[in-house]
Amino acid sequence: MSRMRTLGAVLGVSAMAGATALALSPVASPPPAAAAVVPFAAQAPDSAFTSQADAGGPAACTRPAPDNRVSTTIHCYTPDQLRAHYGLGPLASSNDGAGQTIVLVDAYGSPTAADDLNFFAQTFGGPAPDFEAVSPLGTPDYKNPTGKGVGQSGPNSAAGWAGEANLDVQWAYAMAPKAHIVLLSTPPAETQGVQGVPNLMKAIDWAIQKYPSGTVFSMSFGTDEQTFGSASAAKSQFAKFDQTFQRGLAKGDTFFASSGDDGSTGYVRSHRAGTVGSTPEVSYPNVSPYVTSVGGTQVQSGWTWNPTQDVPYLADGARNPAYWAWNAGGESEAVWNEGGFQIGTGGGLSTVYSRPAFQDGVAGVVGTARGVPDLAWNAAVNGGVLVFHSYFPSTEGPAAWGVYGGTSAASPQAAAATAIANQARAAAGKGPIGDLNKALYSGSFDKSAAFGDIVPLQYGTTPSGDLASNRMWALADDGSLTPNAVPGYATTGGYDLTTGWGAPRMPGYVDQLVAQ
Repeated sequence: MSRMRTLGAVLGVSAMAGATALALSPVASPPPAAAAVVPFAAQAPDSAFTSQADAGGPAACTRPAPDNRVSTTIHCYTPDQLRAHYGLGPLASSNDGAGQTIVLVDAYGSPTAADDLNFFAQTFGGPAPDFEAVSPLGTPDYKNPTGKGVGQSGPNSAAGWAGEANLDVQWAYAMAPKAHIVLLSTPPAETQGVQGVPNLMKAIDWAIQKYPSGTVFSMSFGTDEQTFGSASAAKSQFAKFDQTFQRGLAKGDTFFASSGDDGSTGYVRSHRAGTVGSTPEVSYPNVSPYVTSVGGTQVQSGWTWNPTQDVPYLADGARNPAYWAWNAGGESEAVWNEGGFQIGTGGGLSTVYSRPAFQDGVAGVVGTARGVPDLAWNAAVNGGVLVFHSYFPSTEGPAAWGVYGGTSAASPQAAAATAIANQARAAAGKGPIGDLNKALYSGSFDKSAAFGDIVPLQYGTTPSGDLASNRMWALADDGSLTPNAVPGYATTGGYDLTTGWGAPRMPGYVDQLVAQ
């Protein structure tokens, strides 16, 4: 399940075909998956951007040519800006990822992924991409992305997945530009429950056999544990899927998955899995002990959010300046929980998996269950990443830049960081890291050297500016933010159930993985 959404309806603009939109009416929980359930990503509203002449204030984000529009409220990052934050050098001179393979797993893929990646690389001065798109189970159908199809799994899901695929490809490249980047796509869309997931796992099995030892996989999809029915039913199904990951780990591969974008809320087994549960929830495959789960943070680099009212939108749907206010300067990284968009990092405790041995050292946090995530990376929409697209002009308009967030943005970048570590291990005469979780949780892995610990931070004077958990926020009848009924988990020093061990800091993260 991923919920690729264009955050537009709440701001008075239409949502992307196949995307889940937020409504201006009160939202007490994530919107149900009525049509296609698509990836763990979110796109900033186009209404937040205008011409530079009409901006009327300092620019928070400037889209590159041929777009050139700016936003005064939504911030964004180029590759060099996020690379600098995480401790990597400039993209133009980078050799990061050389000799490594990164596989991005997406239903449908993108028909313009190669051309769009080339334009992305040229725009930001990066080296020529080494890119390959493969569809081992058959070429996806890009003929009807307009929503005229029926059901949750069909061509009407293609547009949403194309945005996800472009995000994955471009930002895995942004962190590891010399890696061999593979877009692995399957024809049916992944939806809640088992629909589509078996084909995705078959495609991963194919890639495990095709690509070299040490290949790093990133998966920006998932399905809530409760959508499989009972814990025993889910356990049986997950055990079959886990055999794929075990085969990969045995040959030195590493698997990453997004932890989700709806805090600890999730869907239960119902018609089209559209009923939001009343208890905390996590999703598969990120909860598998054979997968490294990537949660979300919000990087504020060169700016600091300063809300004074917890009312994100005015009566006419416009953004409230008192909520979206920011000051120039600052460098911080907090748990990802954006009340204005009602999205934030997934995380919590499994109801299917018991605590794996590698988490025995954090038993005081996870108890007897598998806890996720394991680590985190920037996933914010306000503070999102620039992504270029030219697919489906009949429905998506002319080629343009978008600003994306979600743990779908976090997972491919964390995967790229680990590919860089495998590159360093190879230079040191060592094999690939393989089972990353065993390394991260081991006593010999210096967490303080490898990670920036994410701790509670207060921005401005409002309750939603207190970023201290992944409990979601809802819009009340009066337009103000109120805590969601489903509780979240606290962000603390050390390991926690919102950001894991924290966000990698390069080169400390690489050094610690080389030392293992």
